[in-house]
Amino acid sequence: MRLPELPAGRPVALLLIAGALLLFIPYTLLTVYFDYPDILREPAGTVLARFHAGGPPLIWIWWSFAMSGLPLLPAFIRMGQLHESASPWTRTAMVLGIIAGILQVAGLLRWVFVVPVLARAYAESDSEAVRAAAEIAFQALHQFGGVILGEHLGQLFTILWTVLMAWIFRQGRIFPAWLSYAAYAVSAIYLMAQAELFATVIPGFPVWEPAGFIGSTLWLLWLIVLGGLYWRKTADSLA
Repeated sequence: MRLPELPAGRPVALLLIAGALLLFIPYTLLTVYFDYPDILREPAGTVLARFHAGGPPLIWIWWSFAMSGLPLLPAFIRMGQLHESASPWTRTAMVLGIIAGILQVAGLLRWVFVVPVLARAYAESDSEAVRAAAEIAFQALHQFGGVILGEHLGQLFTILWTVLMAWIFRQGRIFPAWLSYAAYAVSAIYLMAQAELFATVIPGFPVWEPAGFIGSTLWLLWLIVLGGLYWRKTADSLA
């Protein structure tokens, strides 16, 4: 099905590609300067000390990481509008994508407005009681803001959006079938990352540690490919 609205897909292409590429930049910086995400497997005191040592530049990197995914939100909205006639589930997919984006931004912003306070209290206090309290507060914050909001719910809604949009693309024959099959495969890998979250509360829960990195990276690459297909589809329709 060739939708008449697809010539308007060029902004979607730009937003998808920009959002995906922008996420790679702060993620890479965090990997270099903060040993992310491996640092999260270290004791809370180690994380807080490393974060405090990073100072304001590290806070700005985290803020950039949170904000860099925002272009994806208008892309999800526009996709919902473009393909509304293709499936009654398109609006549902749009809502899932928006919720996923908001949850992940909210989870990341804990590193900007809450963790710096705890890190300063931990690093600058001589009181063991204060340091212990900062560690406990960080663990609770990380479980709620990171594990629950950003990673568990945020990733689940992202996977649901991806699978549903891939199904809509396939049913409407909007894009080649391989794009949808790739989305299903990427989503399956990304879903495996949930095991590491359950392992934080269920000792011995089986985990495949690379799943989070591989799944999220492949998902971003899938978005870039999707953006490229939107761009080409627009160019073909205008030719």
